[in-house]
Parts: sequence; C-alpha cells; structure tokens
Amino acid sequence: MGISIPGNDFNFMSSSKILSVAIEAPQYSSSTEEIIPYVKKWLNGNSDRYIKKAIKIFEMSNIQTRHSIMPIHEVFTPTSFEDKNDLFIREMKILTSKALIRALKKANISPGELDAIITVSCTSFMIPSMDAYLINELQLRQDILRLPVTEMGCAGGTSSLIYAEQYLKANPGNKLAIVSFESPTATFQHNDDSMTNIISASLFGDGVAAVILGESKELLPQIIDSTMFHIYDEEDLMGFKLTNSGLKMVLDPEVPNKIESNFDLFLLPFLNRNDLKLENLDHLLFHPGGKKIIQLIEGRFRQFGKSLGTTKKVLHDYGNMSSSTILYVLNAFLKKEIKPEENGLMLSFGPGFSAQLVLLRWNF
Repeated sequence: MGISIPGNDFNFMSSSKILSVAIEAPQYSSSTEEIIPYVKKWLNGNSDRYIKKAIKIFEMSNIQTRHSIMPIHEVFTPTSFEDKNDLFIREMKILTSKALIRALKKANISPGELDAIITVSCTSFMIPSMDAYLINELQLRQDILRLPVTEMGCAGGTSSLIYAEQYLKANPGNKLAIVSFESPTATFQHNDDSMTNIISASLFGDGVAAVILGESKELLPQIIDSTMFHIYDEEDLMGFKLTNSGLKMVLDPEVPNKIESNFDLFLLPFLNRNDLKLENLDHLLFHPGGKKIIQLIEGRFRQFGKSLGTTKKVLHDYGNMSSSTILYVLNAFLKKEIKPEENGLMLSFGPGFSAQLVLLRWNF
C-alpha cells in the first residue's frame, strides 16, 4: 500500500521502524470489586434481576483494573458535558506530555528532531488539538507537520500507524511521533441505564500512549504493509452519538458476528499479497475490543498454536482504552525477546465499520 504521485514513485518498503513506545496510565484506578457498589447505586430503581445482570457483566468482563482521569466517585457523579470535557483537556495535557517525553528518551531522540506528529483521540473535543499544546510544551519544531485523528474510534491507534507508514515512505529519514489519549470514563452517561451503556461502562478505561517511528539498525519491528478494509452499510454498528449530556456510546451486539462473517475477506487477501498464511504469523497484536471478540479471533488461530495472551493481559490490567489499547499491546511486545524475521499482525476494528491491519517484521 503506497502513495502514488505523478512523476514520483513512493511504492517502496519504508526502512522506518517503531523505535519506542511509552504508556502513561492515569493516576486513579479501580478494581471491578471496587466499582460494583457504585454500579448498584447508579442502577437503583431498576429491578433486582436487571441489577444482577449488570453486575454479572462487570464480573465476567475479564477486566480486573480500569484507570481513570478522575476518582471512581466522580465517574459516577453527574456533571455537565462541559465540566467533563474541561477535565479531559486539563488531565490529558499532563499525561500526553509525560508519555511523549518518555518515548523520545527511550528512542534517544530530542523533541526538536521530530518532523511530524499524529495525535489520536475520540473521547472528547479539543480545538486547537493536543498537538498544538505539545509543540509549545516540548518546544517541537515550528514547521512540524501536524495530523490530528479524531473520529476513528478504537481503530485509531492502528490507523495512526498506517498514516505514519505512508508519511515515512514519502519522506525517508524523517522521524514521527504518535500520541494517543483516551478517556472513555469521561463519556459515561449517568442518565442512561440501558444495557449498551452498562456494557460500555464495564469495558472501558482511560489510557495514554506515545510511539516514535524512524530509521534504526537495531532489531526492532518494521512496518512491512498495512491496509484498511471497510464493510459496506454498517456505519451504525459502533460509534458515539453526540447528545446534550455528551458522547453516548453506540455498540451493536452484532459486532462480533460481523467480524466473524468478514474475517477471511479482510485478512486472507492481505496475507496473500505478503506471501503469508495464518500459520506463518509469529505474533498476534490485536486490539482487545472485549471478551467475545478476543474469543472469536483466538478461535481462528488456536489450531496453529497461537494465542492472544498479551492482548488478554492488557484487557485484564487496563480495560479497553479505545485507540490507545493497541499501543499498550505494542508496548508489551517491544519488551519481548523476538527473533529477526519474525512477523507480527496488528489488527483493530473501528466505527465505519472497518478493520485496520498492520504487518510488522522484526529486522535489524
């Protein structure tokens, strides 16, 4: 997948690699056991059966801890959309700055060496976008290229890597940063006791991640190929509806079935064009959208002895952090001892409805 411009040929493999990842979890965290009393109080007035069902959803989510930009009692305290958005901006300025500084240090790159920055978020609004703040805070170059990605949902982390690959193909030798920052807890709807909102609350947590990409002779993952696959006429499966009280989650229970029925359509052609089969994939870096989606994907790879252990660990420790989650998975893989020429498949699903795929290969 390359950029084609008349008179230029950029359809070559980028030599750029993922140099570093830094994650930054918000200071507040709550276990499932700590959250359940707040869920009971929130749902007070519903039938006992309904409340028990809601609690069961939290208990069966396979999530032990969820981080948040606010303490748990504030998550369940009704406030205005404006107040939550202001809190989001204030806290995320701090967290994104910390994450980007740490990622740059890990990559041994100074802030002034960055040529481009991609910021990713879908859980609040900022104009100017976060990259403008980071330019001032870290004294990034005044001519740095900015790309805010705001409406890709859970696929945003993988999407940003795809955009980064295209940019670095067209600009060899450049260095690029991705900063993803999400606070689904800031979108929690107190006046909505629907099952969709309950499932959403049980799945999501807050998180921030920064990624640095550039050239290196070290053994690191290189983006070999990437693609986006869009499923027609399914734009109502997943997303947010903007209401007077904020962003209201849209989450159709048919999402796992749609993924299953389209799995071969988006994955097999992508692997074929890279001369790979399912059994050739050494590492699976999947976005943990939830327990059902993990079970579905893992079922397709079990016959090859593959598992989603790292994905499940991230879900267990942090919950679904929308676009940031896949970068937490990537961070975990950068800590592993992986051999040269081993492959890794990154896969996320997002509103639209779409699948976003990135093929990695660990190279010197």
